[in-house]
Amino acid sequence: MATKLVLAILLCFAVSSLVSAQGPERRRFREEAQQCRLDRLQARPPSRRIESEGGISEIWDESEEEFQCAGVAAMRSIIRPNSLTVPMFQSSPMLIYVEQGEGFLGLNFPGCAETYEAQSSQSSRRSSRRLGRRVGAGKEEDQHQKVRRVRRGDMIVVPAGTVKWCHNDGGQDLVLVSFLDLNNEDNQLDLRIRASFLAGGLPREALRQFRGSRESRGSRSSEDLVNIFFGFDQELLAEAYNIPSDLARKIQEQRSSGLIVKCEEDMSFLTPEEEEEEPSASPSSNGLEETICTARVQHNMNTQKEADVYSRESGRINILNRLKLPILKYMDMSAEKGHLFPNAQYNLHWSMTDHRLVYVVEGEAEIQISDDYGNQVLNERVSKGNMFVIPQFYASLAQAGPEGFEWVTFKTSKQPMKSPVVGYTSLFRALPQQVLEQSFQITAGEAQQLKQTRSRHTFLFPPSSSSSSSRRRRFP
Repeated sequence: MATKLVLAILLCFAVSSLVSAQGPERRRFREEAQQCRLDRLQARPPSRRIESEGGISEIWDESEEEFQCAGVAAMRSIIRPNSLTVPMFQSSPMLIYVEQGEGFLGLNFPGCAETYEAQSSQSSRRSSRRLGRRVGAGKEEDQHQKVRRVRRGDMIVVPAGTVKWCHNDGGQDLVLVSFLDLNNEDNQLDLRIRASFLAGGLPREALRQFRGSRESRGSRSSEDLVNIFFGFDQELLAEAYNIPSDLARKIQEQRSSGLIVKCEEDMSFLTPEEEEEEPSASPSSNGLEETICTARVQHNMNTQKEADVYSRESGRINILNRLKLPILKYMDMSAEKGHLFPNAQYNLHWSMTDHRLVYVVEGEAEIQISDDYGNQVLNERVSKGNMFVIPQFYASLAQAGPEGFEWVTFKTSKQPMKSPVVGYTSLFRALPQQVLEQSFQITAGEAQQLKQTRSRHTFLFPPSSSSSSSRRRRFP
């Protein structure tokens, strides 16, 4: 009995110590949340631009208040034909949307084997050509991890710390839009974009110019745009790799070509042709992947037949979550691709589970967002290239312009949920009629009208005839 009493006292002491230790930390997080102001949202173009020999890197300033509060960041890469982004990794998980063009994307998962092999014998080369594998002529045999073909509409999942690179082998610019969840559990650093480059880097002139633009915004130094080998002693680096010192010096160099390099020759990779591939099977009911090395990380969101919401009058929505791509459940992220027809509307709703970062792919739309106090925090006409944040529980409404509206939404939840205010699944239909009558001080007929309005629609509404003239006035 005495032993049990002692154990109980010790347990109470441990619990009280834990609570007292966590108290200040919880209060600090609560105070930071209270200081987070989301009463002035804004649709923004990229704020920083890095010119390289083979393309352009554009970054939305993650220090802007709405990006900081949501814990998100974004960037856009424009890769010119026959150009390559140097290998790099980041501290946060990310989703990459292919806005334009096509090319090859490499993701190198730590600890995974090089499962793609090029054989040097003549018979093997003939077999490779027959199977559609691409092997560089005159090259020594090579082994590497899987290289993926990407095209417009693809969404690619990149776990934190995964080395990635991309090559544009097409005839037009390859445009990639990347979303980073800085507040994700996988990132234990700060809410800043931290990119670690394994080759190249910015020349000193560009570093000074870029550092000045960042420091004017109060951000940290851009020395992180030098490759990571620059921080090691050359002799120790040569010893670690067992290579000559001049080769160690070469991998440390920051070249004038920048972060996207122009390839001196055509590049080819060992990869099966798509015509030889069998259709990918749907994920099993338990949603498990065998290993991270074989996990599916790519899904095309432009396929009309796979639309989750479809209306011949209004448009369509393709949703990507952990059920369609099981790897997302480990990253707590998801996405949505939408297309509204001219003057159609996306239902008034709020998100119950996540912050959302919206990127405009094509067209225009009028966007309105209201906070929890009923204040209008955003009322703008957004256009191609704009990006804006929709905070969790903030109600939003979108109406397309006369040319339609196409967008991608990145979400900070693996299984997002939203609550519509209007339509077949709206909260008005779920409320008793008398609750509506007394809450709004309206008649029974008016309450019934609220319950039945848009009863044939869910999330996408076609334009009403009464709204056509007002749309033309707002979108000249």
